[in-house]
Amino acid sequence: MALSSSPIVSPLSVDINTKLFASSHTLPLLNSFPSKNFCHRPSIVVCSQKSDSGLLSAKKKELFERYGLDPNDYLSEDSPKTRRRSEEKKTQRAKQVPEEDPKPPRTTHRLLQVLGGKAKRKKLLSPKGMDVRPMMEVVKGAAFDILQAAGGCPASLRPGRWLDLYSGTGSVGIEAISRGCSEVHFVEMDPWVVENVLQPNLEWTGFDNVSVIHAICVESFLDRADQFVGRNGPFDYVSVTPPYMEVDYGVLMKQISQSAIIGEDTFIVVEYPLRTEMSDSCGCLEKIKDRRFGRTHLAIYGPKWAQKKRMRKVS
Repeated sequence: MALSSSPIVSPLSVDINTKLFASSHTLPLLNSFPSKNFCHRPSIVVCSQKSDSGLLSAKKKELFERYGLDPNDYLSEDSPKTRRRSEEKKTQRAKQVPEEDPKPPRTTHRLLQVLGGKAKRKKLLSPKGMDVRPMMEVVKGAAFDILQAAGGCPASLRPGRWLDLYSGTGSVGIEAISRGCSEVHFVEMDPWVVENVLQPNLEWTGFDNVSVIHAICVESFLDRADQFVGRNGPFDYVSVTPPYMEVDYGVLMKQISQSAIIGEDTFIVVEYPLRTEMSDSCGCLEKIKDRRFGRTHLAIYGPKWAQKKRMRKVS
């Protein structure tokens, strides 16, 4: 059998030499046979992986079969070996990604206690771990001693309403009720803490009937302070015990000073970390005390008359 020197045209009218030989891919070759009567010509290219002819798959398949080739070897997207390698790579990548350990269930224990007043020595629930950081008892005791002395009643607090911001376990607000406050508002946004810690502590101490829980973030509460204050006006006491690393004290104290929660006779108790700058005033209130307990500081702001009373005692 001799090969014609004219361009070879496929049965589907595709000029094989001109259309497909230009492909840069490695292509299957049809055997060529040497002849004495003509010069050696290039082997015939049957098909590239992608041709410019725009043939449909069925026509491509027919073309392969005419030349005795298996269409599945060239038209299938991936061979079984390729698919197997791809799956192995995916499995290896999945193994390299470490699985996150499921968080252990949150639990509570009774470590805190009420220090004075009607509920003295009653144990309070608090979450295990560092989810909630209650005020240390030494700091809490010092804060109430200062407030009672500044108010002129060393044995108890002046009657009034207390606002416990970032209340967590509620230990500060519960201490306030135990020592003479008539009503306490707790602001705590963690629903688990409210349900499993704060509410049970109020029921255990018997103070749930004089308590109001606001399950909202402090920033939103301060923005809507006019709604919560109501007819009773500003609070008599405000405690601020936020998570140290999650607040900007400058922004927070400015928001408090401009809100409706404080008035001319309000006392504010602020717990803050070491190396934090605190202003000497908060709105119309002046700083009357600033004490350090290790890495924790305690600042108390109050009315001008409380500042003058403290200065007379010192002199």
